[in-house]
Amino acid sequence: MFKFIHSADIHLDSPMHMLSRYEGAPVEEVRGATRRALENLVDLAMNEKTDFVLICGDLYDGDWGDYQTGLFFISQMAKLHDAGIPVCIVAGNHDAANRMTKRLRLPKTVRLLSPDEPDTLRLDNLGVAIHGQSFISQAVYSDLSENYPYAIPGMYNIGMLHTCVNGRPGYDPYAPCTIQGLSRKKYDYWALGHIHTREILSQDPPIIFSGNPQGRHIGETGPRGCMLVTVDERGSSSFEFRPLEKVRWERCEVDLSGAASESAFFERVSEGLTGVCGTTDLPLIVRLKLKGEFPAHEWISSQMEQIANDVRSESIVRSGGRIWIEKIVFENALRATARPPTSAGPISELLDLVRELASDPEYLKRTGDSLRQLWSRLPKEVRDSDDAISPDDPDGIAALIADVPADLLRRLKGLH
Repeated sequence: MFKFIHSADIHLDSPMHMLSRYEGAPVEEVRGATRRALENLVDLAMNEKTDFVLICGDLYDGDWGDYQTGLFFISQMAKLHDAGIPVCIVAGNHDAANRMTKRLRLPKTVRLLSPDEPDTLRLDNLGVAIHGQSFISQAVYSDLSENYPYAIPGMYNIGMLHTCVNGRPGYDPYAPCTIQGLSRKKYDYWALGHIHTREILSQDPPIIFSGNPQGRHIGETGPRGCMLVTVDERGSSSFEFRPLEKVRWERCEVDLSGAASESAFFERVSEGLTGVCGTTDLPLIVRLKLKGEFPAHEWISSQMEQIANDVRSESIVRSGGRIWIEKIVFENALRATARPPTSAGPISELLDLVRELASDPEYLKRTGDSLRQLWSRLPKEVRDSDDAISPDDPDGIAALIADVPADLLRRLKGLH
């Protein structure tokens, strides 16, 4: 019997975007979270007395600004070296051979598989053969697994691959393959990376995305970690998810329908945050979505900035400092404020014009075209987040325009 850890997409020292613009946000804690997650992985490997560790691509987030990132990784690998736990790595698109201009000498127990052709690491003492190939360049569009060797008879065979498999929304289509093609190799376990959400594609044989060990933005919510795999004397595999994250990102949706007062508003919000807080003891970064039309909309629309800060304050008090509100999204909650005046006039005409634009396909296309250059300059994790609205999404742009009347009325009221 033996054990191993399957991990991927550590993105060590990945820069954290967006939070720095908020006063008091836990920027430093989040910035160091990928290091803490790697430390947790190493601790797990030693505490569980695992026999080896797999890292399936995107160990780094691209070339290092200095050597500190690499030195930190080496310091953690030295702990596994001292514990007699070998590590096998394939490079992914973020740490491909042509992207990494800086290199450090790895401990002898750490093996980076070749980018030139499929490579095999044999652990003969365990009867294990680990097959894989690193990315030689950032963009690999061929099926690397096609050239992997077939299973070595009499050994427990593992395939390591950084891949999109048959495609995933929001991910570059690198090293595409199929579940059927992977299964044909007759391996006992496929350890996959690149997709940051944990996913079991097949039980027999196990073909698994471990997900990343630390969420880095609101598009990566919920528990993050690795897979701990146990292989029994017959060669049968069992696996379980083990969390590694230091900080968790979550979403909280609160229905404000019927909230008739300021106190009712905060009571609903507090209930929602209490529910999220009960899911973990970890620090939480939460995106709060407030939805539903409610009688107190006039009050909230007149002082949104103050209310946003009050909500942040409430979240800190309620959670003992464990929750930070990353963003507050008002979905439909403020559109009631956009009802036009009962009498005709310039404000009513202006609101009518905005509504016409929101339903004009040609205007929506022109707006998307004008935003395209700005969109291309946004960080990839912002563009890939599930609430991002791309220039090619006319419905999303129309929804943004539909929110303009409420903001417009609020600003006009502020002039009085």
